[in-house]
Amino acid sequence: MEEDRLGRPSRRAATAALEAHLAVLKGDPLKAALANALKDAEGLGGQERRFTALAVREMSRHQRLLDLAARTLGHPPGKIGLLEDQTLVRYVLWRRLFCGASWARISPEVKLPGPVRPRTIKDDLLAQVAESPLPEPPVPASGAERLATRYSFPNWLVNRLAELHPEPLLEAILAALDEDPSLHFRVRPSGTRAEVVARLVEEGVAVEPVGVALDAVRITEASHRVFETRVMKEGRLQVQDVGSQLIVEACRPLEGTLSGRLVADVCAGAGGKTLALADEVGKAGRVVAGDRSRRRLAQARERAKELSLRHVSFPHPLPLEQADVVLVDAPCSGTGSLAREPDQKWKLTAKSVQEFHDTQLALLEELAGQVKPGALLVYATCSLLPEENDAVVRDFLAKVPGFTVEPLAPLFGPERAAVLCDGPFLRALPSRVPGGGFFAARLRKG
Repeated sequence: MEEDRLGRPSRRAATAALEAHLAVLKGDPLKAALANALKDAEGLGGQERRFTALAVREMSRHQRLLDLAARTLGHPPGKIGLLEDQTLVRYVLWRRLFCGASWARISPEVKLPGPVRPRTIKDDLLAQVAESPLPEPPVPASGAERLATRYSFPNWLVNRLAELHPEPLLEAILAALDEDPSLHFRVRPSGTRAEVVARLVEEGVAVEPVGVALDAVRITEASHRVFETRVMKEGRLQVQDVGSQLIVEACRPLEGTLSGRLVADVCAGAGGKTLALADEVGKAGRVVAGDRSRRRLAQARERAKELSLRHVSFPHPLPLEQADVVLVDAPCSGTGSLAREPDQKWKLTAKSVQEFHDTQLALLEELAGQVKPGALLVYATCSLLPEENDAVVRDFLAKVPGFTVEPLAPLFGPERAAVLCDGPFLRALPSRVPGGGFFAARLRKG
Protein backbone atom coordinates (compact mmCIF):
# COMPACT_ATOMS: atom_id res chain seq x y z
CA MET A 1 0.00 0.00 0.00
CA GLU A 2 1.33 3.43 -0.98
CA GLU A 3 2.60 5.54 1.93
CA ASP A 4 0.67 8.65 0.84
CA ARG A 5 -2.58 6.68 0.91
CA LEU A 6 -1.76 4.96 4.21
CA GLY A 7 -1.24 8.07 6.29
CA ARG A 8 0.95 7.96 9.39
CA PRO A 9 0.78 4.86 11.64
CA SER A 10 1.32 5.52 15.33
CA ARG A 11 0.31 3.93 18.61
CA ARG A 12 -2.40 6.54 19.20
CA ALA A 13 -3.74 6.16 15.65
CA ALA A 14 -3.77 2.36 16.07
CA THR A 15 -5.60 2.73 19.37
CA ALA A 16 -8.32 4.81 17.75
CA ALA A 17 -8.64 2.30 14.89
CA LEU A 18 -8.93 -0.65 17.25
CA GLU A 19 -11.48 1.11 19.43
CA ALA A 20 -13.57 1.96 16.37
CA HIS A 21 -13.41 -1.60 15.03
CA LEU A 22 -14.51 -2.90 18.42
CA ALA A 23 -17.51 -0.58 18.32
CA VAL A 24 -18.37 -1.87 14.82
CA LEU A 25 -18.22 -5.47 16.06
CA LYS A 26 -20.60 -4.50 18.86
CA GLY A 27 -23.12 -3.14 16.36
CA ASP A 28 -22.27 0.51 15.74
CA PRO A 29 -22.24 1.78 12.12
CA LEU A 30 -18.66 2.25 10.92
CA LYS A 31 -19.07 5.98 10.27
CA ALA A 32 -20.35 6.62 13.78
CA ALA A 33 -17.74 4.35 15.38
CA LEU A 34 -14.94 6.12 13.53
CA ALA A 35 -16.26 9.60 14.34
CA ASN A 36 -16.48 8.74 18.04
CA ALA A 37 -13.01 7.19 18.12
CA LEU A 38 -11.43 10.22 16.43
CA LYS A 39 -13.27 12.54 18.80
CA ASP A 40 -11.93 10.61 21.81
CA ALA A 41 -8.40 10.57 20.38
CA GLU A 42 -7.74 14.29 20.78
CA GLY A 43 -4.61 15.68 19.22
CA LEU A 44 -4.18 13.25 16.33
CA GLY A 45 -2.56 14.87 13.30
CA GLY A 46 -4.11 14.79 9.86
CA GLN A 47 -1.91 11.92 8.64
CA GLU A 48 -2.68 9.90 11.79
CA ARG A 49 -6.42 10.49 11.35
CA ARG A 50 -6.14 9.29 7.75
CA PHE A 51 -4.40 6.12 8.94
CA THR A 52 -7.09 5.51 11.57
CA ALA A 53 -9.93 5.93 9.06
CA LEU A 54 -8.27 3.65 6.51
CA ALA A 55 -7.43 0.97 9.08
CA VAL A 56 -11.02 0.84 10.37
CA ARG A 57 -12.46 0.46 6.87
CA GLU A 58 -9.84 -2.10 5.88
CA MET A 59 -10.40 -4.35 8.90
CA SER A 60 -14.09 -4.60 7.99
CA ARG A 61 -13.40 -4.75 4.26
CA HIS A 62 -10.99 -7.71 4.50
CA GLN A 63 -12.47 -9.32 7.61
CA ARG A 64 -13.06 -12.75 6.06
CA LEU A 65 -9.57 -12.93 4.54
CA LEU A 66 -7.91 -11.75 7.77
CA ASP A 67 -9.80 -14.34 9.81
CA LEU A 68 -8.86 -17.05 7.29
CA ALA A 69 -5.20 -16.08 7.70
CA ALA A 70 -5.61 -16.25 11.49
CA ARG A 71 -7.12 -19.75 11.24
CA THR A 72 -4.34 -20.87 8.91
CA LEU A 73 -1.82 -19.72 11.53
CA GLY A 74 -3.69 -21.65 14.23
CA HIS A 75 -5.48 -18.70 15.83
CA PRO A 76 -9.12 -18.87 14.67
CA PRO A 77 -11.42 -16.12 15.97
CA GLY A 78 -13.48 -18.66 17.93
CA LYS A 79 -10.36 -19.75 19.80
CA ILE A 80 -9.53 -16.15 20.71
CA GLY A 81 -12.27 -15.42 23.20
CA LEU A 82 -12.22 -11.66 23.69
CA LEU A 83 -13.33 -9.28 20.94
CA GLU A 84 -10.39 -7.06 21.93
CA ASP A 85 -7.98 -9.92 21.19
CA GLN A 86 -9.66 -10.77 17.88
CA THR A 87 -9.36 -7.12 16.90
CA LEU A 88 -5.64 -7.06 17.73
CA VAL A 89 -5.00 -10.15 15.59
CA ARG A 90 -6.93 -8.66 12.67
CA TYR A 91 -5.00 -5.41 12.96
CA VAL A 92 -1.60 -7.15 12.97
CA LEU A 93 -2.55 -9.30 9.98
CA TRP A 94 -3.84 -6.28 8.06
CA ARG A 95 -0.57 -4.43 8.70
CA ARG A 96 1.37 -7.51 7.59
CA LEU A 97 -0.63 -8.61 4.55
CA PHE A 98 -1.93 -5.33 3.14
CA CYS A 99 0.70 -2.83 4.30
CA GLY A 100 3.76 -5.08 4.06
CA ALA A 101 4.80 -4.08 7.59
CA SER A 102 7.23 -6.16 9.65
CA TRP A 103 6.83 -6.93 13.36
CA ALA A 104 9.49 -4.31 14.04
CA ARG A 105 7.14 -1.72 12.50
CA ILE A 106 3.94 -3.13 13.99
CA SER A 107 5.10 -3.85 17.54
CA PRO A 108 5.32 -0.22 18.76
CA GLU A 109 1.67 0.19 17.77
CA VAL A 110 0.30 -2.84 19.69
CA LYS A 111 2.79 -4.02 22.35
CA LEU A 112 1.78 -4.26 26.01
CA PRO A 113 0.44 -2.50 27.97
CA GLY A 114 -1.51 -2.42 24.73
CA PRO A 115 -3.79 -0.03 22.87
CA VAL A 116 -7.00 -1.83 23.99
CA ARG A 117 -8.04 -3.53 27.21
CA PRO A 118 -8.96 -6.10 28.44
CA ARG A 119 -6.42 -8.36 26.79
CA THR A 120 -5.44 -12.00 27.27
CA ILE A 121 -2.87 -12.51 24.47
CA LYS A 122 0.78 -11.64 24.90
CA ASP A 123 3.19 -9.90 22.59
CA ASP A 124 4.91 -13.16 21.60
CA LEU A 125 1.66 -14.46 20.08
CA LEU A 126 1.20 -11.25 18.07
CA ALA A 127 4.83 -11.56 16.95
CA GLN A 128 4.07 -15.06 15.68
CA VAL A 129 1.04 -13.74 13.81
CA ALA A 130 3.24 -11.09 12.20
CA GLU A 131 6.25 -13.30 11.39
CA SER A 132 5.26 -16.99 11.07
CA PRO A 133 5.21 -18.42 7.53
CA LEU A 134 1.67 -18.33 6.19
CA PRO A 135 0.67 -21.62 4.51
CA GLU A 136 -1.65 -21.57 1.51
CA PRO A 137 -5.23 -22.12 2.72
CA PRO A 138 -7.44 -24.77 1.07
CA VAL A 139 -9.00 -23.62 -2.20
CA PRO A 140 -12.84 -23.66 -2.12
CA ALA A 141 -14.49 -25.96 -4.64
CA SER A 142 -16.89 -23.44 -6.21
CA GLY A 143 -15.87 -20.39 -8.19
CA ALA A 144 -18.30 -18.16 -6.29
CA GLU A 145 -16.87 -19.23 -2.93
CA ARG A 146 -13.31 -18.65 -4.18
CA LEU A 147 -14.27 -15.10 -5.10
CA ALA A 148 -16.13 -14.62 -1.82
CA THR A 149 -12.99 -15.66 0.06
CA ARG A 150 -10.55 -13.67 -2.06
CA TYR A 151 -12.53 -10.44 -1.85
CA SER A 152 -13.96 -11.01 1.66
CA PHE A 153 -17.71 -11.20 1.05
CA PRO A 154 -20.36 -13.45 2.61
CA ASN A 155 -21.13 -16.54 0.52
CA TRP A 156 -24.87 -15.85 0.26
CA LEU A 157 -24.31 -12.44 -1.34
CA VAL A 158 -21.71 -13.63 -3.86
CA ASN A 159 -23.87 -16.64 -4.76
CA ARG A 160 -26.79 -14.27 -5.43
CA LEU A 161 -24.67 -11.98 -7.59
CA ALA A 162 -23.27 -15.03 -9.40
CA GLU A 163 -26.81 -15.81 -10.56
CA LEU A 164 -26.93 -12.39 -12.24
CA HIS A 165 -23.46 -11.93 -13.75
CA PRO A 166 -20.86 -14.12 -15.51
CA GLU A 167 -17.75 -14.82 -13.45
CA PRO A 168 -15.45 -12.20 -15.10
CA LEU A 169 -17.99 -9.42 -14.49
CA LEU A 170 -18.76 -10.74 -11.00
CA GLU A 171 -15.08 -10.61 -10.10
CA ALA A 172 -14.77 -7.08 -11.49
CA ILE A 173 -17.75 -5.98 -9.35
CA LEU A 174 -16.32 -7.56 -6.19
CA ALA A 175 -12.87 -6.11 -6.89
CA ALA A 176 -14.36 -2.62 -7.27
CA LEU A 177 -16.33 -2.99 -4.02
CA ASP A 178 -13.16 -4.20 -2.28
CA GLU A 179 -11.23 -0.97 -2.88
CA ASP A 180 -11.23 2.17 -0.78
CA PRO A 181 -13.21 4.58 -2.99
CA SER A 182 -11.73 7.68 -4.53
CA LEU A 183 -13.02 11.14 -3.67
CA HIS A 184 -15.57 12.38 -6.20
CA PHE A 185 -17.15 15.81 -6.51
CA ARG A 186 -19.95 17.47 -8.43
CA VAL A 187 -19.07 20.75 -10.11
CA ARG A 188 -21.43 23.66 -9.50
CA PRO A 189 -23.10 25.08 -11.50
CA SER A 190 -23.71 22.44 -14.16
CA GLY A 191 -21.70 22.74 -17.35
CA THR A 192 -18.62 24.43 -15.83
CA ARG A 193 -16.51 21.30 -15.28
CA ALA A 194 -13.69 22.24 -17.67
CA GLU A 195 -13.25 25.63 -16.00
CA VAL A 196 -13.21 24.13 -12.47
CA VAL A 197 -10.75 21.39 -13.46
CA ALA A 198 -8.41 24.01 -14.93
CA ARG A 199 -8.57 26.09 -11.76
CA LEU A 200 -7.88 23.07 -9.55
CA VAL A 201 -4.85 22.17 -11.65
CA GLU A 202 -3.60 25.77 -11.25
CA GLU A 203 -3.89 25.32 -7.48
CA GLY A 204 -1.83 22.13 -7.63
CA VAL A 205 -4.62 19.57 -7.15
CA ALA A 206 -4.47 16.40 -9.25
CA VAL A 207 -7.95 16.01 -10.74
CA GLU A 208 -9.65 14.43 -13.73
CA PRO A 209 -13.17 14.53 -15.22
CA VAL A 210 -15.35 11.40 -14.94
CA GLY A 211 -16.72 10.55 -18.36
CA VAL A 212 -20.00 8.86 -17.40
CA ALA A 213 -21.37 11.86 -15.45
CA LEU A 214 -21.59 15.36 -16.89
CA ASP A 215 -20.38 17.30 -13.85
CA ALA A 216 -18.31 14.72 -11.95
CA VAL A 217 -14.60 14.99 -11.17
CA ARG A 218 -12.25 12.65 -9.33
CA ILE A 219 -9.38 13.75 -7.12
CA THR A 220 -6.47 11.50 -8.08
CA GLU A 221 -4.24 12.10 -5.05
CA ALA A 222 -4.50 11.02 -1.42
CA SER A 223 -4.02 14.56 -0.13
CA HIS A 224 -7.11 16.47 0.95
CA ARG A 225 -5.71 19.80 -0.28
CA VAL A 226 -8.79 20.19 -2.46
CA PHE A 227 -10.77 21.30 0.62
CA GLU A 228 -8.42 24.27 1.04
CA THR A 229 -8.69 25.50 -2.55
CA ARG A 230 -10.37 28.72 -3.61
CA VAL A 231 -12.71 26.68 -5.82
CA MET A 232 -13.96 24.72 -2.83
CA LYS A 233 -14.30 27.78 -0.61
CA GLU A 234 -16.36 29.49 -3.32
CA GLY A 235 -18.87 26.60 -3.17
CA ARG A 236 -18.10 25.35 -6.69
CA LEU A 237 -17.58 21.74 -5.55
CA GLN A 238 -19.81 19.32 -3.65
CA VAL A 239 -18.65 15.90 -2.46
CA GLN A 240 -20.96 13.43 -4.21
CA ASP A 241 -20.69 9.89 -5.57
CA VAL A 242 -20.93 9.53 -9.32
CA GLY A 243 -23.98 7.27 -9.00
CA SER A 244 -25.79 9.88 -6.92
CA GLN A 245 -25.11 12.44 -9.63
CA LEU A 246 -26.55 10.08 -12.23
CA ILE A 247 -29.72 9.63 -10.16
CA VAL A 248 -30.17 13.42 -10.16
CA GLU A 249 -29.70 13.38 -13.93
CA ALA A 250 -32.47 10.76 -14.10
CA CYS A 251 -34.85 13.41 -12.74
CA ARG A 252 -34.34 15.70 -15.74
CA PRO A 253 -36.98 16.00 -18.47
CA LEU A 254 -36.16 14.38 -21.82
CA GLU A 255 -36.34 17.84 -23.37
CA GLY A 256 -35.48 21.12 -21.69
CA THR A 257 -34.35 21.47 -18.10
CA LEU A 258 -35.69 21.32 -14.56
CA SER A 259 -35.35 25.09 -14.26
CA GLY A 260 -38.37 26.62 -12.58
CA ARG A 261 -39.89 23.24 -11.59
CA LEU A 262 -40.93 21.98 -8.15
CA VAL A 263 -39.05 18.83 -7.13
CA ALA A 264 -39.68 16.78 -3.99
CA ASP A 265 -36.83 14.75 -2.48
CA VAL A 266 -38.71 12.29 -0.27
CA CYS A 267 -35.81 10.34 1.31
CA ALA A 268 -33.36 13.23 1.37
CA GLY A 269 -30.98 11.93 4.03
CA ALA A 270 -28.17 14.42 4.59
CA GLY A 271 -29.18 16.33 1.47
CA GLY A 272 -26.60 15.44 -1.20
CA LYS A 273 -29.18 14.99 -3.95
CA THR A 274 -31.30 17.83 -2.52
CA LEU A 275 -28.45 20.29 -3.15
CA ALA A 276 -27.87 18.95 -6.65
CA LEU A 277 -31.59 19.21 -7.47
CA ALA A 278 -31.59 22.78 -6.15
CA ASP A 279 -28.89 23.63 -8.69
CA GLU A 280 -30.98 21.95 -11.41
CA VAL A 281 -34.21 23.88 -10.70
CA GLY A 282 -32.41 27.20 -10.15
CA LYS A 283 -33.72 30.13 -8.14
CA ALA A 284 -36.89 30.19 -10.23
CA GLY A 285 -37.72 26.67 -9.04
CA ARG A 286 -38.12 25.03 -5.67
CA VAL A 287 -36.97 21.86 -3.92
CA VAL A 288 -38.81 20.44 -0.92
CA ALA A 289 -37.08 17.74 1.09
CA GLY A 290 -38.00 15.34 3.85
CA ASP A 291 -36.61 12.31 5.65
CA ARG A 292 -37.61 10.09 8.55
CA SER A 293 -34.28 10.77 10.27
CA ARG A 294 -34.40 14.15 12.02
CA ARG A 295 -30.65 14.07 12.52
CA ARG A 296 -29.88 13.60 8.84
CA LEU A 297 -32.48 16.16 7.80
CA ALA A 298 -30.86 18.66 10.16
CA GLN A 299 -27.62 18.08 8.26
CA ALA A 300 -29.43 18.75 4.98
CA ARG A 301 -30.82 22.01 6.35
CA GLU A 302 -27.37 23.12 7.45
CA ARG A 303 -25.81 22.29 4.08
CA ALA A 304 -28.51 24.22 2.21
CA LYS A 305 -27.97 27.16 4.54
CA GLU A 306 -24.19 27.11 3.99
CA LEU A 307 -24.75 27.41 0.23
CA SER A 308 -27.49 30.07 0.65
CA LEU A 309 -30.01 27.93 -1.24
CA ARG A 310 -33.13 29.81 -0.22
CA HIS A 311 -35.28 27.91 -2.70
CA VAL A 312 -34.81 24.70 -0.67
CA SER A 313 -37.32 24.09 2.14
CA PHE A 314 -38.22 21.28 4.50
CA PRO A 315 -42.00 21.40 5.04
CA HIS A 316 -43.92 18.65 6.77
CA PRO A 317 -45.82 17.10 5.17
CA LEU A 318 -44.25 17.50 1.75
CA PRO A 319 -46.60 19.03 -0.88
CA LEU A 320 -46.23 16.04 -3.22
CA GLU A 321 -49.46 16.86 -5.05
CA GLN A 322 -47.77 20.01 -6.42
CA ALA A 323 -44.44 18.46 -7.43
CA ASP A 324 -43.42 17.98 -11.06
CA VAL A 325 -40.80 15.40 -10.04
CA VAL A 326 -40.74 13.20 -6.93
CA LEU A 327 -37.43 11.49 -6.15
CA VAL A 328 -37.61 8.41 -3.91
CA ASP A 329 -34.07 7.39 -3.05
CA ALA A 330 -35.38 4.52 -0.98
CA PRO A 331 -33.82 2.89 2.10
CA CYS A 332 -31.99 -0.19 0.84
CA SER A 333 -29.35 -2.83 1.57
CA GLY A 334 -26.57 -0.57 0.30
CA THR A 335 -24.91 -3.43 -1.58
CA GLY A 336 -23.74 -0.95 -4.19
CA SER A 337 -22.01 1.16 -1.53
CA LEU A 338 -20.03 -1.55 0.26
CA ALA A 339 -16.73 0.02 -0.79
CA ARG A 340 -17.64 3.05 1.33
CA GLU A 341 -19.42 1.13 4.11
CA PRO A 342 -17.71 -2.28 4.21
CA ASP A 343 -19.07 -3.17 7.66
CA GLN A 344 -22.56 -3.52 6.18
CA LYS A 345 -21.74 -6.69 4.23
CA TRP A 346 -21.39 -8.60 7.50
CA LYS A 347 -24.69 -7.26 8.85
CA LEU A 348 -26.87 -7.95 5.79
CA THR A 349 -28.83 -11.18 5.29
CA ALA A 350 -31.01 -12.54 2.51
CA LYS A 351 -33.97 -12.05 4.85
CA SER A 352 -33.15 -8.36 5.37
CA VAL A 353 -33.02 -7.86 1.58
CA GLN A 354 -36.58 -9.19 1.30
CA GLU A 355 -37.62 -6.89 4.13
CA PHE A 356 -36.15 -3.93 2.23
CA HIS A 357 -38.19 -4.98 -0.84
CA ASP A 358 -41.40 -4.94 1.18
CA THR A 359 -40.57 -1.54 2.71
CA GLN A 360 -39.67 -0.05 -0.67
CA LEU A 361 -42.84 -1.31 -2.32
CA ALA A 362 -45.00 -0.01 0.53
CA LEU A 363 -43.30 3.40 0.27
CA LEU A 364 -44.00 3.67 -3.47
CA GLU A 365 -47.62 2.62 -2.94
CA GLU A 366 -48.03 5.25 -0.23
CA LEU A 367 -46.64 8.00 -2.46
CA ALA A 368 -48.45 6.99 -5.67
CA GLY A 369 -51.81 8.43 -4.63
CA GLN A 370 -50.25 11.77 -3.67
CA VAL A 371 -48.44 12.36 -6.98
CA LYS A 372 -50.31 14.51 -9.48
CA PRO A 373 -51.13 13.25 -13.01
CA GLY A 374 -48.27 13.87 -15.43
CA ALA A 375 -45.66 13.99 -12.67
CA LEU A 376 -42.50 11.92 -12.76
CA LEU A 377 -41.75 9.50 -9.92
CA VAL A 378 -38.08 8.51 -9.88
CA TYR A 379 -37.34 5.40 -7.83
CA ALA A 380 -33.68 4.86 -6.90
CA THR A 381 -31.49 2.68 -4.68
CA CYS A 382 -27.80 2.03 -4.09
CA SER A 383 -28.44 -1.73 -4.31
CA LEU A 384 -27.11 -4.28 -6.79
CA LEU A 385 -29.91 -6.78 -6.13
CA PRO A 386 -32.99 -7.07 -8.37
CA GLU A 387 -35.15 -7.85 -5.32
CA GLU A 388 -34.81 -4.15 -4.42
CA ASN A 389 -34.77 -2.78 -7.96
CA ASP A 390 -36.51 -4.45 -10.92
CA ALA A 391 -38.78 -6.54 -8.67
CA VAL A 392 -39.98 -3.48 -6.73
CA VAL A 393 -40.84 -1.67 -9.98
CA ARG A 394 -42.54 -4.79 -11.37
CA ASP A 395 -44.60 -5.35 -8.23
CA PHE A 396 -45.50 -1.65 -8.01
CA LEU A 397 -46.79 -1.54 -11.60
CA ALA A 398 -48.81 -4.71 -10.97
CA LYS A 399 -50.47 -3.26 -7.85
CA VAL A 400 -50.88 0.43 -8.77
CA PRO A 401 -52.54 1.32 -12.11
CA GLY A 402 -51.83 4.50 -14.03
CA PHE A 403 -48.00 4.47 -14.07
CA THR A 404 -45.71 3.64 -16.98
CA VAL A 405 -41.95 3.15 -17.18
CA GLU A 406 -40.01 5.73 -19.19
CA PRO A 407 -36.72 4.44 -20.63
CA LEU A 408 -33.64 6.28 -19.37
CA ALA A 409 -31.38 5.61 -22.37
CA PRO A 410 -32.67 8.61 -24.40
CA LEU A 411 -31.82 10.88 -21.46
CA PHE A 412 -28.18 9.73 -21.25
CA GLY A 413 -27.56 9.41 -25.00
CA PRO A 414 -26.20 6.37 -26.89
CA GLU A 415 -22.59 6.46 -25.66
CA ARG A 416 -23.32 6.79 -21.95
CA ALA A 417 -26.42 4.60 -22.12
CA ALA A 418 -24.29 1.71 -23.39
CA VAL A 419 -22.44 1.81 -20.06
CA LEU A 420 -25.20 2.94 -17.72
CA CYS A 421 -28.49 1.48 -18.90
CA ASP A 422 -30.01 -1.99 -18.72
CA GLY A 423 -33.32 -2.09 -20.55
CA PRO A 424 -35.33 0.96 -19.43
CA PHE A 425 -33.38 1.37 -16.18
CA LEU A 426 -30.22 3.03 -14.94
CA ARG A 427 -28.03 0.25 -13.58
CA ALA A 428 -24.62 1.62 -12.62
CA LEU A 429 -22.35 -1.31 -11.77
CA PRO A 430 -19.26 -0.65 -9.62
CA SER A 431 -16.95 -2.17 -12.23
CA ARG A 432 -18.19 0.32 -14.84
CA VAL A 433 -19.01 3.42 -12.80
CA PRO A 434 -16.55 4.68 -10.19
CA GLY A 435 -17.77 5.10 -6.65
CA GLY A 436 -20.42 2.41 -6.24
CA GLY A 437 -23.49 0.76 -7.75
CA PHE A 438 -26.87 2.47 -8.22
CA PHE A 439 -30.28 1.84 -9.79
CA ALA A 440 -33.00 4.19 -11.00
CA ALA A 441 -36.34 3.89 -12.77
CA ARG A 442 -38.55 6.66 -14.17
CA LEU A 443 -42.27 6.12 -13.52
CA ARG A 444 -44.68 8.54 -15.21
CA LYS A 445 -48.18 8.95 -13.78
CA GLY A 446 -50.77 9.12 -16.52
